[in-house]
Amino acid sequence: MLRSLRIENFALVDQLELELGPGLTVLTGETGAGKSIILDAIDAVLGGKVTSRLLRTGCDRGCVEGTFALSDDLSLWLQEQEIDLIDDDSVVCSREFSATQGSLRSRSRINGVLVNRKLVSQLRDRFVEMTAQGQTAQLLIASHQRELLDSYGGAAVINTRSQVAEAFTASRQAQRALDAHRQSEKDRLQRLDWLRYQHQELTDAELDDPDELTHLEQERDRLSHVVELQQMGYQAYQDLYQNEHGGEAIADRLGQVQAQVENMTHYDSQLAGVLEMVQSALNQVIDAGQLLNRYSDSLESDPERLAEVERRLTTLRQICRKYGPDLPDVIAHADAIASELHDLTDGDQSLDQLAQAQQECYQILMTACEHLHNQRDRAAHRLTKQLVRELKPLAMDKVQFDCRLLPIEPTAHGADQVAFYFSPNPGEPLHPLAETASGGEMSRFLLALKACFSGDQTQAGKTLIFDEIDAGVSGKVAQAIAAKLHHLSQSHQILCVTHQPLIAALADAHFRVDKQVDKSQKSAPRTLVRVTRLDHHDSRKAELAQLTGGHSAQDAIAFAESLLSQAHAKRT
Repeated sequence: MLRSLRIENFALVDQLELELGPGLTVLTGETGAGKSIILDAIDAVLGGKVTSRLLRTGCDRGCVEGTFALSDDLSLWLQEQEIDLIDDDSVVCSREFSATQGSLRSRSRINGVLVNRKLVSQLRDRFVEMTAQGQTAQLLIASHQRELLDSYGGAAVINTRSQVAEAFTASRQAQRALDAHRQSEKDRLQRLDWLRYQHQELTDAELDDPDELTHLEQERDRLSHVVELQQMGYQAYQDLYQNEHGGEAIADRLGQVQAQVENMTHYDSQLAGVLEMVQSALNQVIDAGQLLNRYSDSLESDPERLAEVERRLTTLRQICRKYGPDLPDVIAHADAIASELHDLTDGDQSLDQLAQAQQECYQILMTACEHLHNQRDRAAHRLTKQLVRELKPLAMDKVQFDCRLLPIEPTAHGADQVAFYFSPNPGEPLHPLAETASGGEMSRFLLALKACFSGDQTQAGKTLIFDEIDAGVSGKVAQAIAAKLHHLSQSHQILCVTHQPLIAALADAHFRVDKQVDKSQKSAPRTLVRVTRLDHHDSRKAELAQLTGGHSAQDAIAFAESLLSQAHAKRT
């Protein structure tokens, strides 16, 4: 239930706050007074489409805020979305607008938490349902009629339809797999032959180590420069440890330094650390010299190994140019080829297996479609009977209606086309709804449909909004619509824009909407929408008299008084 609505700088509204309650609430006023702006604001706060024209002229910011009653399931939903509660009985939805460079930007919040439009749309489905006479066009669409029937059928139908959708997806996938197998067998065999060739070539290359190319290049360089390495190694050994030409080696000089520093420590113990450093350096120089000597002695020329390394390098480079660019990429490519080969050979299904799988999936789909058809058929009979019952009090006591299921090829929605057939006049055959109903009849049809869904627990707590659903009707029809709206208001909050005094008289809360010209500002006069709650009997009587139109003032007042008396008697 919508408890309050706050509007700021929205269309022709500068500031507006409405407090709303349960039952039937009506908005009345002259045509063009701005009644639909209130409904547009509710639509906007719950994620409806907005354009720059909805921001009040001359303003760069605006806001719409609605406070709704909190239910247990809604509290759980908010918890799942990680949105904290403000209090124990309400939810606040807001939408802020700002003009930037000729365009309108908006941000939505739930209990102060910034949310996206998809999340607000989920909340919208829980809070309100809007109905306008213009919606009758949707009723003429077969898919919308199917959605209405499925929703009327309840959770059982919806669950079965989900099973049909899953079966349809599986059937299509199986059919596509079968078609792909039939159409691409030649391509598959060609691909398989090419993959086998690549796999064999890469297998023969024995690619195990992604760093093999680097290691071989290092080995090649060493084998190619054995003589140079020996000469440089011996020279370094002599320079570090033992000079064969009579010169002093580094180790000799360090030994002398060590002796000098050792003598110095006899006089200053602070040099003990330096002595350790020199000794360490001397030991390292000796170790390095000996290692270089052993390294030089170990080097041997190996032309055969060098040739082998060169051949392997040539092979690896060719492989890299073909499948690379580098060896790790080649190894990854080899793994991918092996996997694809498995899919095309060991993992492949025969044509017979695929055909059998497709038939099995199709049979599952047809079984699910048949189950859905039976459920829809039962729901269609119930809807037919209840809708006729709801239409008869709306001055359509001779109406005929039939919800028919016409067979079609299976889809994700089943194998039925749902069609509403209608005849408002006795003796006339049933025809599709689009070919039969007038505007006024469609208004009553919409209202009767809402009444059919009023007992649905999924609709409990929703605010039903009717925007001039009574347009084009008068007399007994208007009275019947008023009675039906009053009946619905016993289980729902109803918000109705109307021009009918018969409907307005039954309201639990009555608001008058009108336009005023504000001349108080120094700038040019501005048009503003004002909403006044009519709480007093006299103010309501005057508004109802205004709505009657075509009567003398005295007759209109008397008629309005009569309507209010009858409405009071009906409510009590």
